[in-house]
Amino acid sequence: MLPVVVALTIFQWTAGAQPVSLMVNADQGEHTISRHIYGHFAEHLGRCIYGGFYVGEDNASIPNTNGVRNDVIKALKDLDIPNLRWPGGCFADTYHWKDGIGPKSERPTLVNRWWGGVLEDNSFGTHDFLNMCELLGTEPYMAANVGSGTVQELIDWVQYVSHPKDSPMAELRKQNGREEPWKVKFWGIGNEAWGCGGNMRPEYYADVYRKYATFTSDWSNSDGIFRIASGASDDDYHWTEVMMRDINRNLIEGIALHHYSVIDWSAKGPATGFSEEQYFTTMQRAWNMEELVTRHSTIMDRYDPQKRVALVVDEWGGWYNVEPGTNGAFLYQQNTMRDAMIAGITLNIFNNHCDRVRVANLAQTINVLQAVILTDEEKMLLTPTYHVMRMYKAHQDATLLPISLQSGEYQFGGKSLPAVHASASRDDEGTIHISLVNIDAEKENTVQVTLHGAGFEQISGEILTSAKITDHNTFDQPDKVQPTTFRRFTREGSTLNVTLPPFSVVMLTLK
Repeated sequence: MLPVVVALTIFQWTAGAQPVSLMVNADQGEHTISRHIYGHFAEHLGRCIYGGFYVGEDNASIPNTNGVRNDVIKALKDLDIPNLRWPGGCFADTYHWKDGIGPKSERPTLVNRWWGGVLEDNSFGTHDFLNMCELLGTEPYMAANVGSGTVQELIDWVQYVSHPKDSPMAELRKQNGREEPWKVKFWGIGNEAWGCGGNMRPEYYADVYRKYATFTSDWSNSDGIFRIASGASDDDYHWTEVMMRDINRNLIEGIALHHYSVIDWSAKGPATGFSEEQYFTTMQRAWNMEELVTRHSTIMDRYDPQKRVALVVDEWGGWYNVEPGTNGAFLYQQNTMRDAMIAGITLNIFNNHCDRVRVANLAQTINVLQAVILTDEEKMLLTPTYHVMRMYKAHQDATLLPISLQSGEYQFGGKSLPAVHASASRDDEGTIHISLVNIDAEKENTVQVTLHGAGFEQISGEILTSAKITDHNTFDQPDKVQPTTFRRFTREGSTLNVTLPPFSVVMLTLK
């Protein structure tokens, strides 16, 4: 475990605010917050790919580069997204990659059995995705078809995208217009094998994984491929136990975990017009990520004390009812300040567990679930979640700083949660970044921040908040929720007194 302490303390109320204490050990820190924690996810689901990322090369009304929207390219480059997972999700285990190469007019059409039964024409395939990743400056994370595919199919795909020359798959790639390989590093060996990936038992999937992983690279893994096993859903700790027990360490670099902040799978509630009770329950589900990461990491530590294997949380986010009037299978939902709270809490948790959590993927990038971008024909907007991701990118590849946090409570209906959440890092230039989240829907919190082991001359801040917790951006008001300069702090030596408004995310920069 990292030297991070999050303690819940009940204080006496003074002047309507709860005092919070945060100590940052600025001269310590040994673990790097991998930039890959800030990854994204693009599945062939609803309008994520078609109409989201990809509008077609012949689209004259929406500016694009090889069919990929230019406004999306710019927005995601501004986020410095480190990796992008594709083509699923559940879709991956019915996807046959050779259907998506060669002349587009000759590609077969299939039925997307998972997401609405719509026709998939395969016009966005391997070349389109990997070339888009190059435009974005991001690393591809490919999800292999284990559910309905074959080992040979995966062998061929790996060679097609990564082999430099003198192989049948490399020659096929060249015939399709790509001379040099893309050298894909991240490979998911199936997805949700416990569910849509085949409804397998963990003991069975462990053997299936071992077979597929064996043929994904050579014996020495000289290409540096990062193989990720389909991991647990939420608190299925037995699944993680079996994966770590039954898979040889030389065959695995990461094991996945999926967790969504869902109020109730049978009654998810609306994305916008939610009550405070629904908001509080969502915050409970988001904060549960702390326990999940801790417990799964503890199991992994028993088998892998050197922490060679990463915990890869490659699906996380909020999940609500779809927007009224939209296709229920497309999972299109709005994105409010509630989602900004989910993002702030979750990213702080990942940062604070960066010794084990080294890859993660928000679900999903555009028009699906907790998206960072929404589109409607030629229109595009950035969501509150986008703004949190943009604020937090300062943590990417920085050194995690140990913190000790004592927080007051956010109380509702006789239940309580820690009101304030935090993480801190130091970049290569010595700049310190402190991310603070106040999830309380009604009350501000004053945080006393004490910095040990380092001084600073300048301090600046940025805040994301709004008038209502249900506030969100629309195509008519795309800038209703956006970050502004933060000034509600005072300094006394090495101590800062920072006042956080209700439901706010703040990033402090100390130089």
